[in-house]
Amino acid sequence: MSQPLSRLSLKSVSLLSMGALGGLLVGTQFVPTNAVPTQSTIAQAPASGAIAQAPAAPVSDTDENFISAVADKTGAAVVRIDSSRTVRRSPQSNGRMVRGTGSGFIVKTDGLVLTNAHVVDGASSVTVTLKDGREFTGKVLGKDELTDVAVVKIQATNLPTAPIGNSDQIKPGEWAIAIGNPLGLDNTVTAGIISGTGRSSGVVGAPDKRVSFIQTDAAINPGNSGGPLLNRQGQVIGMNTAIIGGAQGLGFAIPINQAQRVANQLIATGKVDHPYIGVQMTNLTTATKDALNQDTDLGVNVKANQGVVVVGIARRSPAASAGLKAGDVIQAVNGRSVKTADDVQQVIEASKIGASLPIQIDRSGQSLTVTVSPGAFPS
Repeated sequence: MSQPLSRLSLKSVSLLSMGALGGLLVGTQFVPTNAVPTQSTIAQAPASGAIAQAPAAPVSDTDENFISAVADKTGAAVVRIDSSRTVRRSPQSNGRMVRGTGSGFIVKTDGLVLTNAHVVDGASSVTVTLKDGREFTGKVLGKDELTDVAVVKIQATNLPTAPIGNSDQIKPGEWAIAIGNPLGLDNTVTAGIISGTGRSSGVVGAPDKRVSFIQTDAAINPGNSGGPLLNRQGQVIGMNTAIIGGAQGLGFAIPINQAQRVANQLIATGKVDHPYIGVQMTNLTTATKDALNQDTDLGVNVKANQGVVVVGIARRSPAASAGLKAGDVIQAVNGRSVKTADDVQQVIEASKIGASLPIQIDRSGQSLTVTVSPGAFPS
C-alpha cells in the first residue's frame, strides 16, 4: 500500500505497493511511528520445496555497465503482481472492488514467487505477470505480517529465477540495484548504494514489524513493494518494502536471509510462529530513568544506568508468568549483553517457542536472573 508522499511527514513510513485499501494512489496504508520498539541463513541442503541460496555466476567486475548486465541476468525473474479485493463500508453494503499493484521475484523454476505480505493482504484474486507478458493466476501459500513476507505460487515450469545472495555479508557503500514496477512503470531499474544495515523497525518508523532493515538510496517508489534489491553480481540481497515520505533516498528492504527463513516456513506450514514474551520496553537513558522514577503511578525505582527498561507487561504473557515487572532493566538475554530494545527483540526472535530463555535484569539495584519460556506471538 502506498501513501501519497506529499501527505507523509518525515517519519511516516509508506509501504510500497499501489492500491489495496483505497486513497489518492488507489490505496493507502502506513504504520504508526510512536510505538515503543518492542537468523539464520537457509541451509545449503534445504528440505524439499524450501528456498535455498543458489548464487548464479557473478557478473564480471570488468563489465562496462554491470547494472545493465544485472538487469539482463535477473530482470526476467522480476514480476508484476496485481491484486484485487472487495471493500465494504458496512456488512449490508455491496462493496467495491479495489485493485493494487506490487512486485515480486521468482525463486524456484516451478513458480514460487516472493513478495510483500501487504501486496497480497486480503486479496480475493492475484495475477502474476512475467516480463515476457505471460499472465498467471497466483495462489497465496502464506503471508507473515510481522515481517511483511508472502509466498505466491503460479502453475508454470522452467521459469527464470533470481539468484539468492547473502544479506549478512553486505556493507554500507556497496552497490544496490532495484528492479520493480513503480507507479505502473513495469520493469524499472534503478541503482544506488547500501546506505545502512541493521536499521531497527522502531528507528525506521515501523515498530510493529520484526525486521532489521537494509537502507538504500536506490530509487524505490509505490509499486516497488516485493521487488528485489540486488548486489552488483545480480544476487538478491533484500526485498524492497518501504520508504520514508517527504525524504529522498531513504528506502528500506527486508534482508533476504530473513525473508528466506520466513518464506521456507510459509511454504512448509502456511504460517510463521514468532517467539513472544510480552514486554513493552525502551532504551534506558538518563531522561527515561528520571521520568520513570518520578512516575508515582508506576511506582518503580530504577537504579541501573544502562540497559533496556521494561515499562509494561502484557497480561497472562510469558513475561508475566516468569515474574518480570515494570522497572526491571534488562542487561542480558540468553547470555548476550543487550543495550537496545532492538537487541532484546533480535535475541527473542532467534529463540524457540517453549524453550528456557534466561534474562538477566537489574531490579532496584539488585542483579537477578529470570527464566522466561517464550510463547507464540498472539494472532
